[in-house]
Amino acid sequence: MVKVSAPVLSLDASGSIGGAMVFSKWKGRNYVRSLVIPANPKSGGQVGVRAMFKYLAQFWASLTAPNQATWESRADDSVISPFNAFMSYNQSRWRNFDTPSAEDPAAEIATAPSLCTGVATPGVRSMVVAITHGANAADMGMCIFRSLTDTFALTWDKCIAVVPVDGSGDAEFIDTPLVADTYYYNSIGFMDDGTKGADGTEFNGVIA
Repeated sequence: MVKVSAPVLSLDASGSIGGAMVFSKWKGRNYVRSLVIPANPKSGGQVGVRAMFKYLAQFWASLTAPNQATWESRADDSVISPFNAFMSYNQSRWRNFDTPSAEDPAAEIATAPSLCTGVATPGVRSMVVAITHGANAADMGMCIFRSLTDTFALTWDKCIAVVPVDGSGDAEFIDTPLVADTYYYNSIGFMDDGTKGADGTEFNGVIA
């Protein structure tokens, strides 16, 4: 940060110039700095991590007090909050393509959710992705995956959203913004003890 006097031939100046410099004032002093445009990386891995992070952060509030209490021992060991222990443990599981658990540790003894089916309904630069559960419905959430090629393998870095299931075990997600193309989707349900379901049936939708 460089302090300036009478910037750009004026007593005060603010805003950017030439797409390279920004003039502003801090504590009554004029200064100039380089114009920096924040990056928003959207690689597959980053989107997959963000999708799970968003889901976990929202899901924590819905956990019962006994559920949350199971994270206290792990939190004490790492000198962090139970919330942070829940987030860290489940993100670590996700990196190994294991689904999250509501309690610590993940028991993974539930009957795995059956494969799901889905429908993709195109809109304006968007797709409504509706997932219908199989014979055994997930009770915690659903991971939704997307690709521009068909018969794609489901991996955590192809996940675009992790969403809660409704009372019947179904889920819905609006995928946006999209450009004109054919988009292929699939899903995996998971139980609250970390048990991951079978890969679903692939389906697609076309944005004209």
